[in-house]
Amino acid sequence: MTVACATRGDRAGPGPEQAQQLVLVVTADWDASGGRLQRYARDGAGWRAVGEAAAVTVGRAGSAWGRGLHQVPAGDAGPVKREGDGRAPAGLFRIGTAFGYAEHAATALPYSAMTVSDYCIDVADSPLYNRIVDAREVGAAAVAGSTEPMRRDLHADGDQRYRQGFVIEHNADGARGAGSCIFAHLWKAPGEATAGCTAMDPGQMSELLSWLRPEAHPVFVLLPQAQYDALWRSWGLPAPDDTR
Repeated sequence: MTVACATRGDRAGPGPEQAQQLVLVVTADWDASGGRLQRYARDGAGWRAVGEAAAVTVGRAGSAWGRGLHQVPAGDAGPVKREGDGRAPAGLFRIGTAFGYAEHAATALPYSAMTVSDYCIDVADSPLYNRIVDAREVGAAAVAGSTEPMRRDLHADGDQRYRQGFVIEHNADGARGAGSCIFAHLWKAPGEATAGCTAMDPGQMSELLSWLRPEAHPVFVLLPQAQYDALWRSWGLPAPDDTR
């Protein structure tokens, strides 16, 4: 089994204007390691909040502009996501495959059950960079050096962070060193930041997975509040007063 963490540009698909579902995370600023997640469904020309907002954590160093469906605003001085910087990618991204430890999951998203031989390749020089691969298919040498086994419970003393999650399609063309293996997943402990993913309570993740529908072309947006306030209208997002 090989699962694309990102599509490397090989999947033409709807952009944000076709999205009927939105998962929005807003943080206080570029250096904030936590934020607020709210789901939205398209309601005519606008958005309707779904459920209650929930606390999430992002990168331990905050966030930085990622590579997604958006264009970084001209003149913006915000940081840019790089491999190993401890920042979560900011911007607008497609939501990809769901994954987890169980054989099946209560989600309409495409789902991949992870095994002990599945790794996400975070080695920037690898031709498999930013992809989830099975070592039985690609060979042990191909996963050498990767720090992202997808069955963390079997490789990292029972770690449950990847028990449920989904791919955030950052760096879809696999640009070298631009950041890899960006997921929404469970947090290790409430409030504990990540290496660059978005983490949350298991209950919140279960709600998200059961709600998301591939035919709704769901997108994920993460922005600091100041950038959100400046961009929401041009990006077609909920008004700032609706996100606080």
